[in-house]
Amino acid sequence: MTKELKLLKVDPWLEPSAKDIEERYNRYITRLKQIEKDFGSLEKFADGYKYYGINFDKEKNGWFYREWAPAAKALYLVGDFNDWQKFTHPLKRNEYGVWEIFLPYEEYKDTFVHGSKIKVLVESERRGLEYRIPAYITRVVQDEDTKNFSGQLWFPPEEFDWGNDNFNAGMVGDLFIYEAHVGMAQEREGIGTYREFAETIIPRAVNGGYNALQLMAIQEHPYYGSFGYHVSNFFAPSSRFGTPEDLKYLIKTAHENGMAVILDVVHSHTVKNTIEGINEFDGSESQYFHAGSRGEHPQWDSKIFDYGKTEVLRFLLSNLKYWMKEFHFDGFRFDGVGSMMYLHHGLETVDTREKFFREGVENDAITYLQLGNKLVHDLEAKSVTIAEDVTGMPGITLPPDEGGVGFDYRLGMALPDFWIKLLKEYRDEDWNLYEMWHVMNDRLPYVKTVAYVESHDQALVGDKTIAFRLMDKEMYWHMAKGDENLIIDRGIQLHKMIRLFTISLGGNAWMNFMGNEFGHPEWIDFPREGNNWSYKYCRRQWSLVDDKNLKYHFLADFDREMIALIKEHKIMSSLYGNRLQVDTVNNTIAFERNNLIFLFNWHPVNSIPDYKFPVPVPGEYEIILNSDDLRFGGHGRIDNSVTYIARSNENGNYLTVYNTNRTALVFRRIV
Repeated sequence: MTKELKLLKVDPWLEPSAKDIEERYNRYITRLKQIEKDFGSLEKFADGYKYYGINFDKEKNGWFYREWAPAAKALYLVGDFNDWQKFTHPLKRNEYGVWEIFLPYEEYKDTFVHGSKIKVLVESERRGLEYRIPAYITRVVQDEDTKNFSGQLWFPPEEFDWGNDNFNAGMVGDLFIYEAHVGMAQEREGIGTYREFAETIIPRAVNGGYNALQLMAIQEHPYYGSFGYHVSNFFAPSSRFGTPEDLKYLIKTAHENGMAVILDVVHSHTVKNTIEGINEFDGSESQYFHAGSRGEHPQWDSKIFDYGKTEVLRFLLSNLKYWMKEFHFDGFRFDGVGSMMYLHHGLETVDTREKFFREGVENDAITYLQLGNKLVHDLEAKSVTIAEDVTGMPGITLPPDEGGVGFDYRLGMALPDFWIKLLKEYRDEDWNLYEMWHVMNDRLPYVKTVAYVESHDQALVGDKTIAFRLMDKEMYWHMAKGDENLIIDRGIQLHKMIRLFTISLGGNAWMNFMGNEFGHPEWIDFPREGNNWSYKYCRRQWSLVDDKNLKYHFLADFDREMIALIKEHKIMSSLYGNRLQVDTVNNTIAFERNNLIFLFNWHPVNSIPDYKFPVPVPGEYEIILNSDDLRFGGHGRIDNSVTYIARSNENGNYLTVYNTNRTALVFRRIV
């Protein structure tokens, strides 16, 4: 045995897989030591963005442009600076397949300037001559007329003033994440900007109690409708939303408001495009990617990295460091981790030890994830990394040195799937409380989980948000106050209960997609040929929640108080909930978590006076959250000012309350 790994201590069931876990750790250590030997340290290795691409060398007083393109026959730098002459600026190749050109400042200071456009002309045996965008380019813009993309030199006259920004994610405590897309955060039909987001959306998120932003679609992508998941230019913040300085302004504003900012980073695959992206950059099929079918993602129609190559590792690890150092991101939500870790991309059921560790496992990708997590936490110990993983890979949230993969959290992806299934397939009165309890608590103690009811995935065309599943088309006609409608009433009550049940039981952090807190009524449909390139459904209608004549604000008001309660009582960082009572006749479940008592009556009609349920400790209790409160769109059937005294009998302590249907109550012991 190489070393005693903590993963095997905290999860004895993994003992039969001890050899596999040790081998995983050894692969990581071997790769790390090789990097440290060749480059000095992992952090220096991740300085690739300072070497490749276009960088100004103060000592030599000029610009270097470097590109790794081992299979290319020739590279030529072209752009506005040389009137797009093809062959006047050739790069020289070294023995490692790295091409380079130096442009002296005095000679090029008037032509190689901020805002001018560039490309690189690549000649290869397989593809001939092609204009490409440099792989490490930090800004890409699209021509309004031709729709073609070009690299753009970005040398702003003044560096962005970060002030005294020394914020880190550890300052916020338990995470309450506001998942957001900058381009569709505005209400007008069109594309929102970084500055609009900073000035209008951040205040909304802060007011709602959220303390972290998770930003999607930041890395440049040629097709807007990909939601940012078909990245072409990994080091370039999308120019659709503004300049790099505008993005920095957004992040600085978030930090000033006490919010961490997490980048939804896409290292699981990349767009196939050869004109905009890095696919076949040097003319070969296997420069950054595996050759053949292994390099193709059949479901996503995209390319898959060869994580075993040193220069691919350098590219991806440099990308993480770049976003942290240059833009002050506080961490990353890694997209498609399950897809990365398995050759079947997580599309097969992973339910045996052999399948977890041996069958179809992409070991190089796991090593990359371990190195990535180490790098991020070495750069800033309080950084946050979140894995989008549905496979349940053991050790996903333990550090690599303890036998794990290194993430801080994994997404509780089974939670939204469960609610969708429940709402689609079962009548309200048939909901299984034991199953609901099991799903909410089905996680290992050492696996910190981000709980959520729905994310952007459920808001897209072809799916439905929880609000839309509950209320559907009735939302268009019956959300005005005074308009009584049974479907809307049911939807409002269950929307609040489902979110409270999930946040109070389902994990150690919380996530919400922007607008879902108030039950945004419409799906997301990006501009495309099928909708005549319309932005009608690619926005958020904040006016709905702002209009006090409509019922949407009831849901937002409840969400804000729910988060405040969960935050104040440190529910997320506490142990599992303690189940107190399951009443299948009245569809009522009671539990305790961190000294708060939660009572949920899911029954469509049963309201029970003098309802008794056990509590762990005697004393006096008060209601601190009541989903049936009039101010949350409820029916006001319960007097919140009443003090409840826990009585005792031979079976223990119990409270007696009016248990109204479709109501959630939270009690606090006061004496």
